[in-house]
This record gives sequence, structure tokens and C-alpha cells, in this order.
Amino acid sequence: MKLKLNKEELTNAVSIVARAVSAKTSMSILECILISAADNEIKFTANNTDLGIETVIKCDKCKIAEPGTTAVEARLFSDIINKITDDPEEDIIFESDGNIIELKSSTSTFKIQERDPEQFPTLPLLNEDNYITLSHFTLKEIIKDTIFSIAANDSNKMMTGELFEVNGNSLRVVALDGHRIAIKNTELRDIYGNYKAIIPGKTLNEISKIITGETDAEVNIFFENESVMFKFDDTVVVSRLIDGDYFNIDAMLSNDYETKITVSRKELLSHVERSTILIRETDKKPLVFNIKDQSLNLKLNTVLGSLNSDLLVNKSGKDLMIGFNPKFILDALRVIEDEEVSLYMTNSKAPCFIRDEKNSYIYLILPINFNQAAY
Repeated sequence: MKLKLNKEELTNAVSIVARAVSAKTSMSILECILISAADNEIKFTANNTDLGIETVIKCDKCKIAEPGTTAVEARLFSDIINKITDDPEEDIIFESDGNIIELKSSTSTFKIQERDPEQFPTLPLLNEDNYITLSHFTLKEIIKDTIFSIAANDSNKMMTGELFEVNGNSLRVVALDGHRIAIKNTELRDIYGNYKAIIPGKTLNEISKIITGETDAEVNIFFENESVMFKFDDTVVVSRLIDGDYFNIDAMLSNDYETKITVSRKELLSHVERSTILIRETDKKPLVFNIKDQSLNLKLNTVLGSLNSDLLVNKSGKDLMIGFNPKFILDALRVIEDEEVSLYMTNSKAPCFIRDEKNSYIYLILPINFNQAAY
């Protein structure tokens, strides 16, 4: 096997697939990248059996002198190609004899041990009948607007993923962690079937880092019972799905409210951010919203100090005092792009809903119990 590759193209390909390399595994082959050169393209693959990524360099950007297949330890290979030359436009010569891989630039030569490509697990083949198409920009925005609401640990596996639910020309994406729910509703350009899949948050995080965010570039998402596949540009990402029935989200949602406030998003964001100055990670003190007339008073008392802050709002309904984890409010406000936001509440123990009129986004946040007499 003998190849000539541009350093920048090679570095980019390796950085993409390296996201699926196992960091800790008893199977050392899962720490490797499979490299296969044939048919005027060089294919790079990594697969940790839960997530697999494959990307291709076309041979208008490289040269295959001798086709072949090999496997190489990913971290070592990445370190070498990053350091072998400082010139991103320089070509790197890659040679394998079935035992040793030689990497050569104009100034340096590395020789490293080759790994047996026959041991490498192939990516599963998915039926491509059930799919939807989104732009890079739309998918990236959907992930950004919801991913913060998944659970950080896997004590409940279902909460570490996001529900992708397709019904005709609509896509609903849901994430929750037991304290809050994030929902993003998107109208699709075409009409599709009805699909449901719980995609791991780790997979979506990696997808978000790889796709460009361009409005005119497309991603095809293919659904099967146990796996999901993303196809875009010259890259394929295949992931296992989280098995099981997702939570009954519709039963958790309500359009009823007794207090509604509409407020400048930037102003509310600024006021809530101030409260975080006085909060340690272990603190569970609520940020108390005291809604009266056309004003919102924010109060916080912690061991570090106290905050008392006021801003004007447009209120309809009853006065209300309710407490929240300020981080949950901030996470929602930071991804909303509207100039004004509306908060819908019923009482101090019922969920607060932040949503727009079209329900393109819905954020449900559970309140925190507190002693109202202390505020």
C-alpha cells in the first residue's frame, strides 16, 4: 500500500473519524483507524461498536500508487501527522508493507507498527428507505437548542439521549433530565413517514462538531430499529439507538396558565446571570421570581451573599412567587433568539413553560420548593 496525501486533508479526515475511537477498551483494535485505498478514494474508518464514523478523501486530492488496507493506532497516528510537518499544504507519503507503516515528509520519517485490519469491526449496513433530509444549519441548531437538557450520567439511559420523532413533514426533538424538558419542533421541506428513534446525546454532540452549519449543505438521516445513520458530504456516521419506549411527553405538556410574563430576553438573561456570581456548584438555593403588577423582582440568598434585582415585564394573570434553579433558566435563554420571551406559570409548584406562539420551541422547567416567608 502506497499513498500520497495532502497534510491538511489527512489531518481533517483523521480528526473526523477519531471521534469514534474507543478511549478505554479491552479490544485494542477499537483504538485504531482502518485505512483503505481503492477505486480512486481513500477511506478512513473508526468504530467503537456504539458509534462508527467513516470519511473519504477523493483522489483529486491524493494519489494511490498501490491500493490496500491497513489499521493504525489512532492516537499515535494523529500525533505523528500533526507534527510531521508544519506546512499544511505539504504532501505526506504513506507506505505499508503488511507489518510496518512508514510516514514521510520532506524533513521527517516515522515508522510505526501496523495493526491487523482483518480484526477491525465493519460498520453495519442500514436500509436507506426510512430517512429525512435536513440542512447542516438546521440540524446543528436543533442539537444546540436541546442537548443541554439531557442527563449527564446514565443512571437512566433514556435520559442520556434525545427523541427524534418524525410525522409527515414535522420533526419533534425532545431532551429531558428529570428537572426540565427541551423541545424543538421543525417543519420539514418534504413529507416523510412516521419514525421514532432515541439517539444518544454523545452521538449528537459529535455530529454537531463535524457538520459545518451551512444552510445549503444537506444531511440525510436514516432510521432503523436499532441504529441511525447520518450521511453528509463525504462522511457517514452510524450509531446504536437507545432501546426502549420514551417518556409520554404529551402528558407533561399543558397550555393552561394563571400567570404569564413577557420580557426582553437579553434583560432577563442579564439579570439571571448576575445571580450565578453568588452560587457554588453544590448550592441548591433557588432564584426566586416575585411577579407583581408589571415588575419582576429576583432574589437570591446564599452563603456568599444575596441579590435583589428588578426589571419591568408585561404581566397578565395573577401575582406569583416561584423559585428556580437559575442554570436551567439560563440554558434556555441562551439558545432562544427571539427579542422577547414569554413564561407561562400556574403556581409555585407547577412547571414553568417558556415557549413561542408557534411552539417551535418549548422549555419546561420544574420549580424549586422554598420558604416564601424568607423572601
